[in-house]
Amino acid sequence: MSARPFSFSVPAHASAPVPVPHSEARTVSAPDAAELLAFVRRTANDAALVASLPLDPEGRTWIRLDGPGGSEAWLIGWPPGTGTGWHDHADSIGAFTTAAGTLKEHSLAARLPTEGWKTLELSGDVDRTRQLAAGQGRAFGRHHIHEVLNESTGAHAVSVHAYYPPLPRIRRYSRTGAVLRLEQTERPEDWQ
Repeated sequence: MSARPFSFSVPAHASAPVPVPHSEARTVSAPDAAELLAFVRRTANDAALVASLPLDPEGRTWIRLDGPGGSEAWLIGWPPGTGTGWHDHADSIGAFTTAAGTLKEHSLAARLPTEGWKTLELSGDVDRTRQLAAGQGRAFGRHHIHEVLNESTGAHAVSVHAYYPPLPRIRRYSRTGAVLRLEQTERPEDWQ
């Protein structure tokens, strides 16, 4: 992976947990996609947090954030011309919002089998493309296959991402025309 991690954690002020006396404790429910989207939008509007991300011209950078309800969250910097490649987030739901610059998302509008395949031929009507300028974002469900790109030739982009449950794995794919091929499965220890 070409990203460059930073090992400090920054709390997301709007959703930081507040200690509650034992007598008032309540069960925290798992966040849904709408709650994750609201979180990433709020966080993307935190100009001081976005400005704190060190940007590297050679590769993506990130800061781990405290997401709502035990979710995994990240502030990510994208140098010009970088992208993720085709991937999914397995059994996690998620959301992301562009905080600075513009990102492009290519995704597949199809429910694909989750296990037991290495190569699939996609129908011609499954491709979707979105331009996400600063302040724009989206939520997605489990097994959502996409790639995210900063196609700018001169400007960094910054985005906020949240996933629940925390990412158990990421599956990476290659794509040649209508053929999608599962290339590898990564676990958290592979990218942290």
